[in-house]
Amino acid sequence: MLVLFETAGGFAIFKILKEKKLQKSENLYKEFQNPENASKFIKLIRFEKFASMEDALATASATIKGKMSKKLKKCLKDLVSEEAQEKLAVADAKLGSCISSKLNINCVNNSAIQELMRCIRMHLDSLIEGITPKDLAAMSLGVAHGLSRYKFKFSPDKIDKMVIEAVSALDDLDKELNNYVMRCKEWYGWHFPELAKLISDNTLYIKIVVAMGCRENAATTDFSSILSEEDEKKVKEMAELSMGTEIMEDDIFNIKNMCEEVLKLQECRASLYEYLKNRMVAVAPNMASLVGEMVGARLISHAGSLVNLAKHPASTVQILGAEKALFKALKERHNTPKYGLIYHAQYIGQSNQAIKGKASRMLAAKTALAARVDAFGEEDIDIGTEHRAKLERNLKFLEENAIKGISGTGKARARMEKYDNKSKVFQYNPGDDSFLRSKAHKPFGKRKFQSEDQSEMQHPKKFKTEVKEE
Repeated sequence: MLVLFETAGGFAIFKILKEKKLQKSENLYKEFQNPENASKFIKLIRFEKFASMEDALATASATIKGKMSKKLKKCLKDLVSEEAQEKLAVADAKLGSCISSKLNINCVNNSAIQELMRCIRMHLDSLIEGITPKDLAAMSLGVAHGLSRYKFKFSPDKIDKMVIEAVSALDDLDKELNNYVMRCKEWYGWHFPELAKLISDNTLYIKIVVAMGCRENAATTDFSSILSEEDEKKVKEMAELSMGTEIMEDDIFNIKNMCEEVLKLQECRASLYEYLKNRMVAVAPNMASLVGEMVGARLISHAGSLVNLAKHPASTVQILGAEKALFKALKERHNTPKYGLIYHAQYIGQSNQAIKGKASRMLAAKTALAARVDAFGEEDIDIGTEHRAKLERNLKFLEENAIKGISGTGKARARMEKYDNKSKVFQYNPGDDSFLRSKAHKPFGKRKFQSEDQSEMQHPKKFKTEVKEE
C-alpha cells in the first residue's frame, strides 16, 4: 500500500513495508517510537517538491477544496504507470474520491490511515531527506500566511470591510468639511460679511472666495461659471457697499489656501462616494436598491458586518442606531422609537408623518430579507426591485386610506355606509299639523288622545283682535 502525504514543501509518497501491522491501529505508535523503527515500517518512494510559493499556495487551496492540482495529477499519473496494483492511502476523503474518479486509483481512508498520518508527521524530518526541520517550519509558515491572505481576499464574509471603512471615512470627511467651511466663513466674514447672506451654498461660497480674493476685485472678476447673472450682480453691488474691515494680502493668501484645500476635500469626498456606491452594488445589491447605498452602508457598519446584519430580525433592523432612545424609553416606560438609521431612507422620507411608523416597519422587514439574500445567497437573486415596487404600492394605499381586501370586507363596507352623507328629500305633510290624528298618522310612536278641555289647556287658542275704525 502507498501513502500520499501533503507537506508545505511538496508531496511525499511512501510505501508501507509492514502492511499487516496496520490493521492493529491501536498499537501502531509502537512502530514509530524512534526514527529507526519508522524507517523499517515505511519507506519514501518519491518526493515532489514545489517550485515556488505560488505553486504551493495553489496546491494547498485545491487540496482544501478536495480537488487535485496539476502537479499532484502529474505525479499520480506517473505512479499509476509504475505501481498499477497498489492501493493509495489519503488523509482527505474528498481528495480520495476525486483521485478515484479521475485516475481510477483505489484510495483508502479510515481510522487506521489517520493514525498512520499522525505517526508520519511525528518523524517527518527523518523520513524525508534533504529538508531540515527549520526549513520545513519556514515553508509551513509561508504557506499559512499566503493561504490566509488568499482566504481574506476572496471570502464573502470579509468584502464588506471595505464598505465599513469607506462609510466611516465619508462621515469623517463630512464633519471636517463642515468645520472647515464654517471657519472659512467666519474668517472671510470680517472682510465681506454680506457674502454669507447672499450665497447659502458652501461650495459656491468657497469658489467665489477663491476667484475674487479681496472684495475690491469683485467688479473685475468674472463669476459667470459660478453664479447666475442676478446673483453675480447682487454680489458685485454688495461688494461696493460692504461694511467689512480691510485685511492684508497675507490674510487673503492664507484664506484662499484654506479654501482650495476645502475644494480638494470635496473632490475627495465625491470620489469616495462613487467608490462606496459601486462597492455597495457589488456587496449588497438588494439592500442598495431598497434603502439606498448610504443607508445600507451605515446599517452594515453599525451591525459590524453584512453577516451580523443578516442575523438580526426585522424589529432590530428597524431601530438599529436608536439604541440609546430605546433603552431610555424602556427605563421610563414611554413609547419606544419607531425607527433608527432606516429613517433616512427615501421610502420613509417621502411618506406622511402619520404613517412613518408603518412605513419603517414594512421597510425593515424587506431589508432584513434583502440582507439575508445578499449575505447567504449563492446566486445573484434580485429581490430588491420587486420589494421596492410592493412597498411603493403599500405606501400609496396607506396614504389614500384604502381598505384592503381581507375576510369580512363586505360587513366592513356595510358598516361604513351608514356614516356616509346621503341627501334625503323631505316633503311637507299637512296632516301632521292636526292635533287629533289616528294611530296610522303617528310617525313617532303611540300617543294618547286628549279631551277638548285638556287640549285647550295645553294649547290655548289665539283670539284675533279687531281694530275698530273711529
